[in-house]
Amino acid sequence: MVQMNSNLFKTSLNRKTMNTIQPKINSTPLLVFGMFSIVMLFTIASLSYSFAASQTTNQLNDEFSLVTTVTSMSIPKDNVLPWGAVQGTINDPAQGYPVIIQFFNEENGDDPIHIAQAEVNGDNTYEYKFRVRNVNLETGEVTNIFEGDYTVKIFKVVNSPQKELDTI
Repeated sequence: MVQMNSNLFKTSLNRKTMNTIQPKINSTPLLVFGMFSIVMLFTIASLSYSFAASQTTNQLNDEFSLVTTVTSMSIPKDNVLPWGAVQGTINDPAQGYPVIIQFFNEENGDDPIHIAQAEVNGDNTYEYKFRVRNVNLETGEVTNIFEGDYTVKIFKVVNSPQKELDTI
């Protein structure tokens, strides 16, 4: 009987010792890492829709030029993201002129299927967000607004470079 009490004592002593030796795990860094991973996943997913672009510049007059960027956008059939965005930075934008964005697909040829305009921010950036997919919360019906391959044309008005004036 003494032996049984002794074993019970050892067992309870070991459990107490183990509880005091085990370190407490702080879950805050794990939570922050998890949130960071989710944000990076969406960032990487949104980057997969951007492709190389071509750019041309046409002088409108002595003060302004029109920069036209043509790029492609591909929205896969199995897309689950609800939003898309066109964004960029303009070098020396002309004040008071918004960015014009046109979306084309093969079926409509030269007629754009969607046209938008975005204001230029104080840091010379612009962004236009648009719905790619819609989900009816009552019925659960999913409508893909954009699906497939598109050509995107972005028109930006910039200040024309001034020629150096002759000195008198």
